[in-house]
Amino acid sequence: MTDERNVNIENEEELSEEQLTEQRKIRREKLRKLQEMGRNPFLVETWNVETYSKDVKENFEKWEGKRVSMAGRMMANRHMGKVSFVDVLDKVGKIQAYIAEDGIGAEEYEIFLTYDIGDIIGFEGEIFKTKRGEISVRVERLVLLSKSLQVLPNKWHGLKDIDQRYRQRYVDLIINSDVREMFYKRAAIIKEIKRTLEDDFGYLEVDTPILTTIAGGANARPFNTHHNTLDLDMKMRISNELFLKRCVVGGLDRVYEMGKMFRNEGMDRNHNPEFTSMECYAAYTNMEFVMEVTETVVSNAAMKANGSMKINYQGKEFDLTPPWRRLKMSDAVKEITGVDFDKITTDEEAREAAIKYGMDPEDVNKWTRGKILAEMFEDYCEDVPGYLDGPVFVVGHPVEISPLAKRDPEDPRITRRFEAYVNGWEIANAFSELNDPIDQYERFAEQQAQLDSGEDDEAHPMDLDFVNALEVGLPPTGGLGIGIDRVIMLVTNAPSIRDIMLFPTMKPIEK
Repeated sequence: MTDERNVNIENEEELSEEQLTEQRKIRREKLRKLQEMGRNPFLVETWNVETYSKDVKENFEKWEGKRVSMAGRMMANRHMGKVSFVDVLDKVGKIQAYIAEDGIGAEEYEIFLTYDIGDIIGFEGEIFKTKRGEISVRVERLVLLSKSLQVLPNKWHGLKDIDQRYRQRYVDLIINSDVREMFYKRAAIIKEIKRTLEDDFGYLEVDTPILTTIAGGANARPFNTHHNTLDLDMKMRISNELFLKRCVVGGLDRVYEMGKMFRNEGMDRNHNPEFTSMECYAAYTNMEFVMEVTETVVSNAAMKANGSMKINYQGKEFDLTPPWRRLKMSDAVKEITGVDFDKITTDEEAREAAIKYGMDPEDVNKWTRGKILAEMFEDYCEDVPGYLDGPVFVVGHPVEISPLAKRDPEDPRITRRFEAYVNGWEIANAFSELNDPIDQYERFAEQQAQLDSGEDDEAHPMDLDFVNALEVGLPPTGGLGIGIDRVIMLVTNAPSIRDIMLFPTMKPIEK
């Protein structure tokens, strides 16, 4: 573009609040005049969009000289007397609209000159290249489809406006092409995960309840609500595991569901109280089978989004190519702390070793050997830089923290369970599912006792109907849960979980 053109780009960052207020008043006045002329843009219902900017630019030879109908948001106006050059943003990119008085008529051109940055226009015209080689549309018909009454910022400045970006994601999407690309990638990853589950492994997608009387399937605090018609206190699901296993009991041998879960817990770069999870269950399979599913789903997601199974997250490289490493929880604790739980057989020995290492006696003296092993792994292994960069499957979880997993036949103190880690984050949790109703009842009873006593407000509640389902008969089953948001963060190199959520949970601004 030539330097002498009049660049009409409003920039919110350079305007005072008083100036912004004045700009908004002017836009409303322009709208009023258009309405008085019988040209109310908000009465327009449709526009024939025949193609998009990316297709035209990438296939210019195909489109050159052809008349097209397009639409989008005005992002910049450059006026040169009776000719204007307008950058128009559509869903896949930008294209230049060449708007001239002799193209649309003098009266229409005068009206066009009142349009503002942010307005949405429909236009028809011929595809051509300007003298400077820019692919453009020579506009022959122009219609204002929607009037923007706010002043768009020219750009966002990183962390300076990060809170506003999350709160006004609709503006963030307009201004930042990389943000739009992030959510196209998110959609592609989710589609590929579903394709992998269905085409490669034969799972059936199902829907299960979000509102339930018992928030089961995980150890977490639920959100509480009330069903007015039934006068019934209910909870929002923290997991869909128990309903999906009921499906397997009923003969739907391989099922999965991807959807929102709700846990009334803390928020940080990896946690949001509302998040997307995928859980799948396959009859007549075990933990090793779902390890293969995990590796395939995650590596395929990376390949789909980036064209490689190798990813770079915040400067660190990870190779997601299967197979992934296996690591016993007790071996991890031994490597980091020197405490060898394979040689510890009693609760007293475990307590003594943990206290000697530096754990709080007040907590440790309440815990069993298995609980102490799990706490030492969480406290001393998970946060060691680089130790769980992975990808790695951690196996050998104690029964005390795995109320839904099948016991290991070679060591009944641990379960047939794994957690998958990448970059030190847990991205997946899976079991050879417990299908012994008597054992399940006893574990639920122990968890319920912890819940009732206040010892653990995240303990799993008793679910007698699920126990009844197990009594009907659950086949040997391999189950898996994957944190979809964390996988997407890793694959897209997003620094925060909020960056890959369109509308993350935010505290309202106090007025």
